[in-house]
Amino acid sequence: MNRFTAWLPEVIDRRVRVLAWLSFLAQTIIIGTGGAVRLTGSGLGCPTWPTCTADSLVTTPEMGIHGIIEFGNRLMTGVVGIIAVLVVLSVWRMRRSRRDLWVLSLVVLLGIVAQAVVGGITVLTGLNPFIVGFHYVASLLLVCVTAAFLVRLRTVPGPRELAVPRWYATLTHATTAVLAVSIVFGVLTTASGPHSGDADAGRTGFDSELLEHVHAWPGYALFALTIVLLVAAWRLHLPTLGWAVALLAVELVQIGVGLYQARNGLPPVAVGLHMVLAALLAAAMTVFVMRLKRPATTDAATDDAELAASAR
Repeated sequence: MNRFTAWLPEVIDRRVRVLAWLSFLAQTIIIGTGGAVRLTGSGLGCPTWPTCTADSLVTTPEMGIHGIIEFGNRLMTGVVGIIAVLVVLSVWRMRRSRRDLWVLSLVVLLGIVAQAVVGGITVLTGLNPFIVGFHYVASLLLVCVTAAFLVRLRTVPGPRELAVPRWYATLTHATTAVLAVSIVFGVLTTASGPHSGDADAGRTGFDSELLEHVHAWPGYALFALTIVLLVAAWRLHLPTLGWAVALLAVELVQIGVGLYQARNGLPPVAVGLHMVLAALLAAAMTVFVMRLKRPATTDAATDDAELAASAR
């Protein structure tokens, strides 16, 4: 055990970075596999939980493709969990010096455990649309946390200060709120639409066509606000410029996919892509928000800079 502990990283190295990226990718991929379960009508491919059937832990040939798809998503939960454990171990020896990374890694690990329980409740309640929607939002939040972990890997620990004007930070947080509203109404729209995950699963009873329009309004507001943030970052040479461009690019693709699926009868592939893009959009916004601050300039650092300047 001592030899294993000694092998764990003491500083952020390639092992930590690779695991962090694998964690982010796995959290994104499981949104895609979870979407495939619902969009192919495989939500009850494994009708019980935690086993697949009352008599089998795994899917059986009699359950066909739906059982394979549902059980495959359950296996993906195991993969995500193993990676999360490895990320926690990778920062174990840095848990005091890099408490930020330690806390974020634990949030992901505990979130995955909670998600497994919610997934079981989803099956046991016959794919209740509100629980399914919550399951998706929780997965999206875990994508954001893994994105935050990646950002913090490249950030000096310690106090931080605003790197942008205060009005710009306020506008960014307002934009984040608009994105959250758009995602919530997107989830409600999907929960009211035809892709229930199973022919016998219930729907919310809301008007899905009306919700499509309500979902689009904050989406267009988000697009307009992002343009304002991008132009301001360009004019003021702010550190958020690169991520403003990335955010706008994802939004353009997301709007295009949204319009396509709405006008073509909600094809499953387009709906699934829309779900994954929403997670990537939320992750990009997370990084954007974190770029609003930089390590705080300490008095000692300021004195050193002034001394160096006077020496020249």
